[in-house]
Amino acid sequence: MYVFLFKRLIDISVAATLLVLVSPVLVSLSVILVISNRGKPFFFQNRPGKNGVLFRVIKFKTMNDKRDSMGNLLKDSERITRVGRLVRSTSLDEIPQLFNVLKGEMSLVGPRPLLIQYLPLYNDQQARRHEVRPGITGWAQVNGRNSISWEQRFTFDLYYVDNVSLSLDMKILFLTIKKVFMKEGINSAKDVTMEAFKGNRAN
Repeated sequence: MYVFLFKRLIDISVAATLLVLVSPVLVSLSVILVISNRGKPFFFQNRPGKNGVLFRVIKFKTMNDKRDSMGNLLKDSERITRVGRLVRSTSLDEIPQLFNVLKGEMSLVGPRPLLIQYLPLYNDQQARRHEVRPGITGWAQVNGRNSISWEQRFTFDLYYVDNVSLSLDMKILFLTIKKVFMKEGINSAKDVTMEAFKGNRAN
């Protein structure tokens, strides 16, 4: 009953309330990023959601679009802006995803939506992460976020899929708030974001 009804009702009520409460921050940060990013405060990207259905995730834009001489985007660590680094360190870049939650594309809690190009690389078990709506935060995020391996991340994602409940969601939300304030696991040791998933040796 929780998964099929109450979880969605909680998502809607909490997301709507949070958007009202943080609206001054949302507006102020949008203005700052318009100036910092030359008129582009938001980052949009298609991601796979529940059952692998694609949706457009929205986040605050924290990196510029600088490219090398071949036209390829530079590494994340070379493109993140000064303002973007601050926004990421406080996880404020995730705020716009509350709109994805209201639209039913995401949940407050669930496996993080990953890149489309990873879809053909998953084995059957890893693909099960799409049995639930992706979340703004999840079990993997409160157990290491970018500092854990891909194998560990999928293990945590599947644990959530198999054990989703109100108590687990509340625990994840509490730990998320704690980690944001303590700034734990924001980035991996070497890069701004986690290294790309390259698939499995055997599926």
